Amino acid sequence: MNQITLALSKGRIFDETLPLLAAAGIEVLDDPEKSRKLILATNDPGLRVVLVRATDVPTYVQYGGADLGVTGLDTLIEHGKESGGAASGAGLYQPLDLQIAKCRVSVAVRADFDYASAVRQGSRLKVATKYVSIARDFFAAKGVHVDLIKLYGSMELAPLTGLADAIVDLVSTGGTLKANNLVEVERIMDISSRLVVNQAALKLKQDPIRRLIDVFAKTVAQKTK
Repeated sequence: MNQITLALSKGRIFDETLPLLAAAGIEVLDDPEKSRKLILATNDPGLRVVLVRATDVPTYVQYGGADLGVTGLDTLIEHGKESGGAASGAGLYQPLDLQIAKCRVSVAVRADFDYASAVRQGSRLKVATKYVSIARDFFAAKGVHVDLIKLYGSMELAPLTGLADAIVDLVSTGGTLKANNLVEVERIMDISSRLVVNQAALKLKQDPIRRLIDVFAKTVAQKTK
């Protein structure tokens, strides 16, 4: 039997994928918050879930460590640029926008920083971000010179410590920005999570993968009516 492997990351994407799996009659048998297991069984012997870091989901799917996965558009854009492929993720079939884990990529600065005038004067901005490709393209399109500093976490600290003038980061409610006296000054793009499928797996395991895609598509369509 062709077992299929679905790559998910812990947290919002995992939690919001569960109802989509439930619509296909699939239930994950372990709680990733309580179990140390990285490979989770489901009530369907034909499907298992592997837990990987959000940024690694496209890599696992592209190179066959998983047959399909769920990942944010932000991660796909960065992955595509790094691997020299299309901006939306090289070598990956993307059949569906699942409309889950919604947020946005935005520029934020300290509340007392005059961003509008810094951008207008053409001065060189120091920008801290994990999303280097997205930030580079955004500021290049505006004709703003930036020095990009790649960080992996606690982005809000960068403007507070003088490491950077601005950050480019994911924003959901804006609560973390507010708590750290930062303000959102520009919205770069809206983000939601996509289903990505390994091209070879789609040929080899066409029936079970297509079945899952169809159920996910119907569920998303009903939810967004």
